[in-house]
Amino acid sequence: MNSSDIQLLAIAVGGVFLLVTLIVSRVRLHPLLALILTSILVGLAAGMPMDKVIKSIESGAGGTLGAVGLVVALGAMLGKILAETGVTDGIAETIINKTSIRMLPWAMSGVAFIIGIPMFFEVGLVVLLPLVFSVARKLDETASISGSAYVYVGVPVIAALAAMHGMVPPHPGPLTAIALLKTNIGATMLYGFVAAIPAIVLGGPIYGAFISSRLAVKPDVPLVEQYSGSDGDGLASRERHPGLALSVIVALLPALLMLLNAILELTLPKDTAMAHFAAFAGDPVIAMLIGVVFAATVLVYSRSGDAEKMRNALSSSLKPIANVLVIIAGGGAFQHVLTDAKVGDAIVHLSQQFALSPLILGWLISMLLSVSTGSATVGIVGASGLLAPLAMAEPVNTPLLALAIGCGSLFFNYANHAGFWLVKESFGMTMGEATKTISVIQSIVSVVGLVMVLLMNMLPPLV
Repeated sequence: MNSSDIQLLAIAVGGVFLLVTLIVSRVRLHPLLALILTSILVGLAAGMPMDKVIKSIESGAGGTLGAVGLVVALGAMLGKILAETGVTDGIAETIINKTSIRMLPWAMSGVAFIIGIPMFFEVGLVVLLPLVFSVARKLDETASISGSAYVYVGVPVIAALAAMHGMVPPHPGPLTAIALLKTNIGATMLYGFVAAIPAIVLGGPIYGAFISSRLAVKPDVPLVEQYSGSDGDGLASRERHPGLALSVIVALLPALLMLLNAILELTLPKDTAMAHFAAFAGDPVIAMLIGVVFAATVLVYSRSGDAEKMRNALSSSLKPIANVLVIIAGGGAFQHVLTDAKVGDAIVHLSQQFALSPLILGWLISMLLSVSTGSATVGIVGASGLLAPLAMAEPVNTPLLALAIGCGSLFFNYANHAGFWLVKESFGMTMGEATKTISVIQSIVSVVGLVMVLLMNMLPPLV
């Protein structure tokens, strides 16, 4: 390390503290303004030219909105249709009637575990928000638990989605590590499933039961009504609740399309027509679009629904998430500036000062890169690239090394991560409440994952 690396690390840490101060102090600056101001100051302090700072902010905000914004917007539309036609209400009633209150978080973890196999964290959360809010709203109305019903139901979902996102192929992070380390995808997937289960249990139902009684989180009423239904007439003129089978198919269609793509991606040659079609239909934006169109067709148009009322409902569905979208864009801008300022290089230089096991070193490098730059992908790519020569030269269980790197990228998701803002704004949390939920949850998942990696490393390798 040199003085430039130390200066960059100090600037990155100072930027995070400044961002939090602007949001939670007496200034109470809107998160979008705080993120943009902090991005500018961090970029200039790091020595970036002014024009490059502007381009970095625009690229980060635009890239994040392109990747996440369209999915969130389409998810809001799908959630509105599902809520207004009684789908989420019917599924929520089934879950509550068939599951005891104590087992409810475990049931939600199971649903999110399946949904999380093909989906990015943010996409999976958007897909599951209607169900989370519907179940939590009914639970809240019965006053069956102390504290926040939304945290009680939401924490297991967040834990499961995070664990699957960082540990199990075909998510891009684990796949990137597998490609750079030239290791076996099947073994990595098996190790990932084994490590994910205890991580989800501890970070989800167990931690959720602990923290929910200590928080009073409740999302804004318009957002709750959008996702869980209101007392209006609904969008269709027939019976309020469609059948359970149809409800499940409509609600999970985007997830099923992404899962099909994931399976075919692992089993078919990439140059086949079927693989190309599956990749197109399984893209998150296209899958969500298909989900919205299919839901509108089978739940509204085929049930003699009012097309004009549905169009107005879809327009109104975007209003509650406007604040969420712009803040996510701000988070993307901050992350991009940190990356362009070469904070990641300084972290790599720092990690080279330690003599550790390759598995622990991979987790540590990935964790530091992810926390400092706000990008799990940067953490995985940086750690995998740095350790690839070591993995070739020394006897290392490379599937476990890929898993350790993926686990490290999950640690302490905070203010420079788009996922942090999505959870915070969707659930109407303060900075402190969001830290106690998503940041702590992902840290638990990350650490438990590392422990499982070290334990599995004591056994004979799978390959």
